[in-house]
Amino acid sequence: MDNRHDLALILKSKIPIVVVESHEEQRVLTLLIEIAESLGKPLFKWSVTEGLRFARYDIDGEAQHAEPKDVLEHIKAESQPGIYVLLDYHHFLAEPVHTRLLKDIAIKHSSVERCIVLLSHELEIPGELRHYTAEFGLGLPTPEELKSMVVDTANEWAAGKNNQRVKADRQATKLLVKNLSGLTHGDAQRLVRKAIFNDGAISHTDLPGVMKAKYDLLDRDNTLTFEYETSRFAEVGGLNALKEWLTNRRDIFMGKSSNPQLDTPKGILLLGVQGCGKSLAARAVAGAFGAPLLRLDMGAIFNKFYGQSERNVREALKSADTMAPCILWIDEIEKGIAGQEDDGPARRILATLLTWMAEKKSAVFIVATANEISLLPPELVRKGRFDEIFFVDLPDRETRALILKIHLGNRALDADKFDLDMLAKASDGFSGAELEQAVVSALYRAHARDEALNTALVLKEVEDTQPLSVVMAEQVNALRSWASGRTVPAH
Repeated sequence: MDNRHDLALILKSKIPIVVVESHEEQRVLTLLIEIAESLGKPLFKWSVTEGLRFARYDIDGEAQHAEPKDVLEHIKAESQPGIYVLLDYHHFLAEPVHTRLLKDIAIKHSSVERCIVLLSHELEIPGELRHYTAEFGLGLPTPEELKSMVVDTANEWAAGKNNQRVKADRQATKLLVKNLSGLTHGDAQRLVRKAIFNDGAISHTDLPGVMKAKYDLLDRDNTLTFEYETSRFAEVGGLNALKEWLTNRRDIFMGKSSNPQLDTPKGILLLGVQGCGKSLAARAVAGAFGAPLLRLDMGAIFNKFYGQSERNVREALKSADTMAPCILWIDEIEKGIAGQEDDGPARRILATLLTWMAEKKSAVFIVATANEISLLPPELVRKGRFDEIFFVDLPDRETRALILKIHLGNRALDADKFDLDMLAKASDGFSGAELEQAVVSALYRAHARDEALNTALVLKEVEDTQPLSVVMAEQVNALRSWASGRTVPAH
């Protein structure tokens, strides 16, 4: 996108009011100064603190026409053409007299070309002004511009260190440029400087911090969270089929390998018995792909105001696009789309999500988790929405032994001192979460007795526990029966 060309084209089109939403005020002003000079028109800027003055020169003195009404009356009375940039005028647009003055100026634009540029981070234009308004969005830096930014920053660091070169890993540099996409010029520049000036190097260790800082710059609300620590598949017992499936697609998704015959992986749906590791598996996908993990909490998106819930979803999905390549974990997806009344928020949220899934071009890999398949609509689970639907079942005997070994190791206990085979046999029907809790409860019992944890204490906890597969046998068996033949086993 050529920002200068596009903005100049709008200003040449004799449109009375131009709306620019941007946090990069100085960049926009610099563009306007260049364009105004090429058009041979004077450029003025106004703010409530400095009043009206020439944009090109900062002249000290008493603020002229500092009041929001005064500046519009002055522009209306002006008989010469000019471009007037009003900074942060969004605070005053709700006043009827201001709206009317802007409309008066716009109506007389054909006789006196006074163009008003409303520049702010956020603007809501009154309906009566929209007919006279054009919008301009400052384009984000291109990959080539970001690459040049990294090179220029590296040269700047080297110049300050007697031409000592920046130690740059080629692959890490490529990923850094890729991860900066979606940021404004100023924000990208700050992150590049932080990465390089920190230690005079560009390495893979810089990337997680860059992605976390990038997410923080987006200033998202609490419907989308950045999961900084992601699990490795070594920490997940079982799920061998899922692990192999992901391994086969990792390089294609992350752009480390290309094949024109292969589509970029879109995502997976994880169904399963509660406590069997769907959430852990979602985190592990990010660890396996080496990509940042964003979690969309479907239970937190609803808002009492009409249309706000689906707006929350749109904003969250927009953030995911900006963070690409990334993993988007849609946790308990059924909570956001259950209750399919014709014009209810759940239906509109589903429509928003399906449209984005069908049209997205960014490298966002979706991992949706669900507990109740009966609440998922057919249009979501049909082939094509997800690459595959995996069912995370209760772990078998071998997997239960592996899960116990992992949880004992996580607590600095030597698993070889325990009879894992016997414990695995005794815990038939246990989920991974229930096995972990058996270890935790046994540790408390051992602490109370002031003795070391042993097989007998863990076995006692297993024997005293009624797993979910027994307590809610009907529901669990129904889910397992439905998944048989309809989904791919994750184990």
